[in-house]
Amino acid sequence: MDTLLETGVVPAGLGARDTLRLEAGLPLHGHELGQGITPLQAGLSWVVRFDKGDFRGRAPLEAERDRGVERFLRGMTTQGRQPPREGAIVLRDGVTVGTVTSGNFSPVLGHGIALGFLDPEIVPGNDVEIEIRGRSLAATVVETPFVRR
Repeated sequence: MDTLLETGVVPAGLGARDTLRLEAGLPLHGHELGQGITPLQAGLSWVVRFDKGDFRGRAPLEAERDRGVERFLRGMTTQGRQPPREGAIVLRDGVTVGTVTSGNFSPVLGHGIALGFLDPEIVPGNDVEIEIRGRSLAATVVETPFVRR
């Protein structure tokens, strides 16, 4: 560790890592990836090759694809410094349409950003509300990544 510090590297904690990965729109295991979350829901259908041979989990993925995916991982932005937080309910016109899986304040953008699983009819450009501590925070569904080069 000392050798790295002597080169001028500055340590960064998990908070920095989480902010950077969220600004890039990258999923985190246990939040946007994991048990009960399919690649089709997480926006990772490009890693599933249905045109290849059999693989573990193929039948349930084909069934989900054929009947229609019930939720999609989407990006959301808010105004101001209050960050959306994991577990917050997402509403549209007073009806629950999803849940925030990760959220934080983006120092690059200067406002809150979040990832969450939303109903399929909720698409980029839609306005939603995120419930935080009994208050409603206005948000807009957006394409990810939040920060582009």
